[in-house]
Amino acid sequence: MYQRIEPGFGQSASAAALSIDQIIGPVPARSRLRDAAHSFADRLHHVDWVPDLGVNIGSLTWFRGLATCTALCATTWMLAPGLDALPVMSSPAVSGDAWEETRAQTVAPLAWGGDSGKRMAANQLVRELNDAPERPTIDATASLGRGDSFARVLERNGVGSGEAASIRAMVAGVTNLDEVEPGTILKLTLGRRTAKGSARPVESLSFRARFDLALSLVRQPDGRLMLNHIPIAVNKMPLRIRGAVGDSLYRSARAAGAPPKAVESYIRAIASKLSLGGDVTSDARFDLIVEQERAETGEVRHGKLLYAGLEKNGRNTRLLQWTIGGRTEWFEASGVGQRRGGMTTPVAGARVSSRFGMRFHPILGYSRLHRGTDFAAPHGSPIRSVTDGIVNFSGRHGGNGNFVRIAHSNSLATSYSHMSQILVSSGQRVLQGQVIGYVGSTGLSTGPHLHFEVYKNNQVVNPQTVSFESASLLSGNELASFQAMLARMLAIPVSGN
Repeated sequence: MYQRIEPGFGQSASAAALSIDQIIGPVPARSRLRDAAHSFADRLHHVDWVPDLGVNIGSLTWFRGLATCTALCATTWMLAPGLDALPVMSSPAVSGDAWEETRAQTVAPLAWGGDSGKRMAANQLVRELNDAPERPTIDATASLGRGDSFARVLERNGVGSGEAASIRAMVAGVTNLDEVEPGTILKLTLGRRTAKGSARPVESLSFRARFDLALSLVRQPDGRLMLNHIPIAVNKMPLRIRGAVGDSLYRSARAAGAPPKAVESYIRAIASKLSLGGDVTSDARFDLIVEQERAETGEVRHGKLLYAGLEKNGRNTRLLQWTIGGRTEWFEASGVGQRRGGMTTPVAGARVSSRFGMRFHPILGYSRLHRGTDFAAPHGSPIRSVTDGIVNFSGRHGGNGNFVRIAHSNSLATSYSHMSQILVSSGQRVLQGQVIGYVGSTGLSTGPHLHFEVYKNNQVVNPQTVSFESASLLSGNELASFQAMLARMLAIPVSGN
């Protein structure tokens, strides 16, 4: 449309309008269809047929994408070929001899232990032998198992029972067969037998009987077996190891070369004197000595822990194991042993029938001080020492009947009355928990029980008010021997660091 405005001519502007139809005339129908097709194609070209289905869910664009996806999947399914199996020719199944022949030519026998193979059958050139030759000697290696018998090991490897028993007797005359460690290897050579079905004779036998001894049996020309001793030199120098505790006492000692059992014993020994959490710190240094045997053949065997030491801030704790009075324990360098607190019950599981204090005496018929504690127990029940001590009286003692009195440390003493039988004598050293006699009803007693008394500075006291704490002490010649042994231990050079 065209419009023209010309101001200034008259009082109003004149306008003229012409439509496109008036200018170029009417448009043909074919041209309108073609334009509509182009417009539609242009709109289709700008449509997104595969939008992201993860956004704008539920919108028209999303449904358009869903329709596209559904159409593509349906088209793929309709155009997919069939899934039926294709017919092919299969080999016929084999069985019997054909199966065995086929199996022998495959790798399957390897999985079944190689139980098949091809062998050549005998032909007319093969002749049967009346007497097949035997090997002149047979070499065998046997191992002695835990709980095994020396003779049975020989019999299992072809030795006759009579000769096996004879060899066992020869070896037992030199060493204790119980000391032959399980796992010991026996090297055996069997000779030619005189007849089929008979056992082969032993030509030679050698084994390690002990850590320091090897034995060898060799048959002589005259037919006798000769036993040869082969001593093995053993160096018994103990192993001494020192090092810093660091982050872990156990790991540091093991890294320095200490055997695991020795480290465990060392920790238990130190724990009996020091606090592992407070005294054994990372800056402390451990020192331990272990039994060690080194054979000239190269084997090494470790034994028990002999010495345990710990150094911290210039303070040395030195512990040496010592046996006194039948008890083995760790002693300090001053001769003081392990402290043991408390006491055991003199009669296990017994009922307390009467306590310390005033009471009416059932036999005398009046009230008086009951000087101890009564334990009611069956006749013959064992009576045990409540702690370590030395017996200073054992025998009959008036109304107490069979009576034992034991002196302990710290001016303490205990007594045991009305016993049916006494097992200790005066002057004998007893240990805590050791049986010293049996419950009875001797003396002034109305039934089987134990009358137990405790003395402090020879004055009777209430047993419930006394706390027993004992520690073994070395003195005199025993202390001198102990300190001499400690000095020899400290002179051992350090072998591991």
